[in-house]
Amino acid sequence: MARDISEAVRDACLWLPEAEEFVSHGSPNFRVRGKTFATYVVNHHGDGRVALWVNAAAGSQELLVRLEPDHFFVPPYVGPRGWLGVILDRGLPWNRIAALVREAYVKVAPAGLRARIGNTPPVKAPTRALSASEKDPFQSPRALAVLKKLRSICLSLPESSEGRQFGHPVWLAGKKTFAIARYHGMQLTLCFWVGVEQQGFLTADPRYEIPPYFGHNGWIALDVTAASDWKEVDGLVMQSYRHFALKRMLQKLGDGAPS
Repeated sequence: MARDISEAVRDACLWLPEAEEFVSHGSPNFRVRGKTFATYVVNHHGDGRVALWVNAAAGSQELLVRLEPDHFFVPPYVGPRGWLGVILDRGLPWNRIAALVREAYVKVAPAGLRARIGNTPPVKAPTRALSASEKDPFQSPRALAVLKKLRSICLSLPESSEGRQFGHPVWLAGKKTFAIARYHGMQLTLCFWVGVEQQGFLTADPRYEIPPYFGHNGWIALDVTAASDWKEVDGLVMQSYRHFALKRMLQKLGDGAPS
């Protein structure tokens, strides 16, 4: 079978003494004795990158980003602490990527484990590039079909527009978001405001769940990975839109507005 980038990343990270992989915020992370030294991130918040964030040696971030911007960048969150973003699918040699991973490991590993490292083994380059939908699941046929239908419903409403927030397609009533399409793991979900009281009623249905981060504000997520009831979605769109729309927008709905 063809070898992909995730396999090469694991080879570059997991040969190191007591290195282990865990998932945090949907991304594979690599740590030793509880300290993370690398994170594999694909299309973070829609940035389009296939990248490894590594805990870089002092001064290397600024130097490499300045000299080789096609291969290196300052990652969010951890960048101010000196971490380095390494782009994995633009031809950077994998022996060099493995060397950067080793440096990151050495920076956080205890002395006893550093002494056991030995020579860095060669890392075979991947033979298969990630597909468009693997980089961005919103490019899958199912997601494109769902977005097309949801877009037609949302943009028919007065003063509505489409945007992106943290890599997710969103629809706004004026300046306020009333609908969100997002992936939760492998699940494609559509999120709407329903109010805290209605959340409890809806979550009795296994297709619904309270989304992380913003669910406490009264939002609900509907799983549409495999199927969708567009009459149901239409009702959720309207309820959420009416909650956020200004009075003049509601006046423009008229008798022919969807309900």
